[in-house]
Amino acid sequence: MAVTTDYIREKLMADIGAVHVEVEDTSANRCSTSFKVLVVAPQFEGKPLLQRHRLVNNCLAEELKEIHAFEQKTLTPEQWEKQKQQ
Repeated sequence: MAVTTDYIREKLMADIGAVHVEVEDTSANRCSTSFKVLVVAPQFEGKPLLQRHRLVNNCLAEELKEIHAFEQKTLTPEQWEKQKQQ
């Protein structure tokens, strides 16, 4: 299975209920082995960073076996709105 930016985006939106997802392939030659994601989800409300990252990692457990590097930023919708205004 080829892991793509679209696949990751769709899976996070469906499984976590994310309202906004940005996925960037950061591999040197765009070979889908390194990704950077921004995930905005109401489900993160009241959860510390580690629990948020675990939710994302559990959602993508099978895909992460094929990915070399994975950087994530997880925000609640309220945090996302504040960040956009800055």
